Amino acid sequence: MSHDVESTQLLEPTAAGGAAAVSSPSGTATAGTATTGNAAALSATKESLEDYTLRFAPRSYRKWSAGVVATSALGGIAYLADFSIGANIGIAYGTVNAIFGILVAAVIIFATGFPLAYYAARYNIDLDLITRGSGFGYYGSVVTNVIFATFTFIFFALEGSIMAQGLELGLGIPQWLGYAASTLIIIPLVIYGMNTLAKLQVWTTPLWLLLMVVPVGYLLVSHPESIDGFFAYTGESGAGGTNLASVMLAAGVCLSLMAQIAEQIDYLRFMPPKTAQNKGAWWRAVILAGPGWVIFGAIKQVVGMFIAIYLIATLDPAASVHANEPVHQFLGVYQEMMPAWLAMSLAVALVVISQIKINVTNAYSGSLAWTNSFTRVTKTYPGRMVFVVVNLVIALILMEANMFDFLSTILGFYANCAMAWVVTVASDIAINKYLLKISPKVPEFRRGMLYAVNPVGFVSMLVSAGVSIAVFFGAFGAAIQPYSPIFAVGLALVLPPVLALLTRGRYYLRRADDGIDLPMFDGDGNPSDQKLLCHVTGLEFERPDMIRSAQDGPDGGPQYVSSLALSTDKTGELVLPAQK
Repeated sequence: MSHDVESTQLLEPTAAGGAAAVSSPSGTATAGTATTGNAAALSATKESLEDYTLRFAPRSYRKWSAGVVATSALGGIAYLADFSIGANIGIAYGTVNAIFGILVAAVIIFATGFPLAYYAARYNIDLDLITRGSGFGYYGSVVTNVIFATFTFIFFALEGSIMAQGLELGLGIPQWLGYAASTLIIIPLVIYGMNTLAKLQVWTTPLWLLLMVVPVGYLLVSHPESIDGFFAYTGESGAGGTNLASVMLAAGVCLSLMAQIAEQIDYLRFMPPKTAQNKGAWWRAVILAGPGWVIFGAIKQVVGMFIAIYLIATLDPAASVHANEPVHQFLGVYQEMMPAWLAMSLAVALVVISQIKINVTNAYSGSLAWTNSFTRVTKTYPGRMVFVVVNLVIALILMEANMFDFLSTILGFYANCAMAWVVTVASDIAINKYLLKISPKVPEFRRGMLYAVNPVGFVSMLVSAGVSIAVFFGAFGAAIQPYSPIFAVGLALVLPPVLALLTRGRYYLRRADDGIDLPMFDGDGNPSDQKLLCHVTGLEFERPDMIRSAQDGPDGGPQYVSSLALSTDKTGELVLPAQK
């Protein structure tokens, strides 16, 4: 693991009793005082230097260009689940209804993902840190971390199941063993952070694109009649035309992918500062790799539907049994292009590469989410690798339970939780921050600056998720059951401004002053790269990650503490008092 010595510099203790030299804004140094939990905070800080778990991503670490960050982020959407989702909703509801459902979901995902992606790239923080200051509070966002962690192990299990299908078909490996192999292969790849993931995604993307695009292009050119059959397909119901309930049921399955924006943000937080020189490339990267991921996802869903319908209608009507499995989809097309042995080899290669590309991201992002929640609740940092294993064990259990057979139901239910969270945060940013100007425009994430729970976002999410889940399970009758996504999105959009007005925004900030007399941003509006010394860890951190400590130095002067050290402070002795 390569430690970032530029942005986080370890200083040896210089005072008696192990206190560290502490820099003040004026450049003078004072002796820091020993604090309970120093060792735990220092251990947590050192371990998180590569991936910046729980933390603002400092400028001196963010050395990648906007293009490299975007390519890395988009490499994470190489998953084949889109092909299965498209096939499932196409087979169930017919081509026209499924396409409209995909479009409805794509518009909602893009519109709600844009403000989140912008905040991540502009302020260099992940979605949990954004959520804290967007209506949820310091502890209130723990529940959204659990929602996101659930997303990562559901989709890890889904991709692992697809890989196991490929290994069984191509190599004769039993599925139960394929599940284990698809899980274990990921662990050594996620030990390291962004450096390793960026290289993996950039190197594998060209081959992945080639294996996916060529067979689809071949099918369109060699069998143009398949296009007419595709649009004429009416699904299992056999009913022609457009049906709104079917469209919404299809959209609900697709909207389960809404939480994917959190994984995109885990890369986008490493964007370089936005300047007059790079603003064009910066905006293209943020839009394309942020909410723009859904454009590629929608295309893959339509392609998966197209291939599945081709297999059913052209080759073998009985193929519907496996038409929703990507390995069978691509194998069917490859076999028309080349010898059977080569077709099988390429189909398995595509499945394995895709599974590795997305599941390193699922494992990485899931471990960050679990670690973040655990550390805030217990004030103990167990190490990210502990939760890599936890996340993968849960995913393996889902695979062994054959979750693939219940895919649409699982995703349809989960979509309600994901929509309630993401739309609530997007609503707070777009409406409460920019339109009503009740919520502070600059996102706040540091302990002591926020209330434990802000009812604006927390209550909005719980109500919208609860109502939409009840609708999904038919609590209000079968007639409105397909429309649970409308309830999730509508309530999550409207409730945050209503509650913000009712509470007059009083629960956003516990303090307005962080006690540091230095600007938070530079002349271009980017987070400042000025450094201050954390008296708990003896490490220097950039200005946005720091706050004045409630514990003064031996000479009575101010001391400063990093957000990570605050998160592991069990006594609360470092937390500044609330401002009236």
